[in-house]
Amino acid sequence: MSARYDVIIVGGGHNGLVASAYLARAGRRVLVLERRELVGGCSVTEEVWPGFKVSTAAYLTSLLQERIVRELELERFGYRVDAKDPAFFSPYPDGRYFFMWQDRSKTLAEIAKFSRRDAEAYPRYEEHLERLSVVVESLLLTTPPEFPPRGPGDFLEYLKLAARMAKLSRGDLVGLVKIFTQSAADFLDDWFESPEIKVTLATDGVIGANGGPRSPGTAYILLHHCMGSVGGKRGLWGFVRGGMGAVSEAIAASARSKGVEIRVGAPVARILVRQGRACGVVLESGEEIESRAVASNLDPKVTFLRLLEEQTLAPEFVAAIRRYRIEGTSLKINLALSGLPEFGVLPGVPGPQHGATMHICPSIDYVERAWDDAKYGRPSRRPLIEMTIPTVYDPSLAPPGRHIMGIFLQYAPYTLKEGTWDDLREPFTEQVLDLIAEYCPNIRQIVIGRQTLTPLDLERRFGLTGGNIFHGEMSLDQMFVLRPVAGWARYRTPVPGLFLCGSGAHPGGGVMGAPGYNAARAILKSTAY
Repeated sequence: MSARYDVIIVGGGHNGLVASAYLARAGRRVLVLERRELVGGCSVTEEVWPGFKVSTAAYLTSLLQERIVRELELERFGYRVDAKDPAFFSPYPDGRYFFMWQDRSKTLAEIAKFSRRDAEAYPRYEEHLERLSVVVESLLLTTPPEFPPRGPGDFLEYLKLAARMAKLSRGDLVGLVKIFTQSAADFLDDWFESPEIKVTLATDGVIGANGGPRSPGTAYILLHHCMGSVGGKRGLWGFVRGGMGAVSEAIAASARSKGVEIRVGAPVARILVRQGRACGVVLESGEEIESRAVASNLDPKVTFLRLLEEQTLAPEFVAAIRRYRIEGTSLKINLALSGLPEFGVLPGVPGPQHGATMHICPSIDYVERAWDDAKYGRPSRRPLIEMTIPTVYDPSLAPPGRHIMGIFLQYAPYTLKEGTWDDLREPFTEQVLDLIAEYCPNIRQIVIGRQTLTPLDLERRFGLTGGNIFHGEMSLDQMFVLRPVAGWARYRTPVPGLFLCGSGAHPGGGVMGAPGYNAARAILKSTAY
């Protein structure tokens, strides 16, 4: 048997690294085991083509908690972010276009081009989201209360939760209920009249979702994507210098500085359970490593259905995990470019549009039709597309004069009605480039390299069951006290000594670090540990 550790972290994604860093700061001896040749999970930078350093999966940051950045001293270890400005650029088929800027006055002037009434409503909308965000954000670095409650102490936790809600006005409390239950489209209809403004804002509600803008619950996903910040300014998203791998490398460096041992190329085959308790892991090589506790950064399906023997768990728990919804509809295309795309509605390069998230989704109906295709097992004929060019902010990511474009796409269902993703990967990529060419006629002339990661590729490459970027749907019945399943939302699991520290635990997906932070606290507080 190898050396004994206090905690073994299975999976070196950013949440696992955060958990390891906090455990080591508390004096625990920690080992992180990562299947791939580099740490970071979906938050990685990879040299896909010579000289092109690509954020192959996650591509922007905002949700990473400021407390984690500060306490782990991530800036000391190289973490730097350039806030996007403008935030969004949306071209429309009628020749008009829309920018959203960091400067509110400039954004209001843009909104007024489409609706003066909406320009007047927008500040109130932002202030409303701000008040809701303050309450919801206060729950991100909090362990959910026990559900169902088991004793007086659990009811006390609910009273504390109610006290937080009491800080909201009657109107905001109604708004909070609505944002957890409404569709993004219905939520935005209450505020705005312009279709162009509504669809630009609605994109945040469907990113990574199994649903369209008219699906109940997408309003919360919209709020989820508005809760982050860059440099202390709420709602901003930014590009990490060096790509998204620099986030993971900074966390890993912080963890190593406190004594964490990280091994890459070390896939875990099984979690060891003896006398009813997790006590280590077995690698695919056959090596056994012992520990007092194990924390899985992998999704709940992999953790419970593949790394544990089924008889270890109660049948009803296994059944609940099998029902956990985890198929995704997202696809990522990475392009190497010889120059910048030229938009027909706004010619000239470089321009402010190239520093924004560039949308191709002209209306709510357009996005809903894209979802209609996917929910019946077909890749969207005209998908929602988000394009970003990180090299506008960080030219070091590509050779001189060259650029990288990331294309994040909804909707591409994991389960197809006909065919396979291995067969459809290239034809679908061609279809996407044809769609982009309607807005950027020169796109095919400047593409010098391309990489398409279908939902199946996301599963194979990053270990995301079903290609779901959030480790499971972020619907109301799979969030907070119900994530991943009722009774087990507090990071511990039915196996004593085994914990969840990934996005399949509260508060869910995104590069935020909160599940890892919360899990580390749960491990340290565990009486069994």
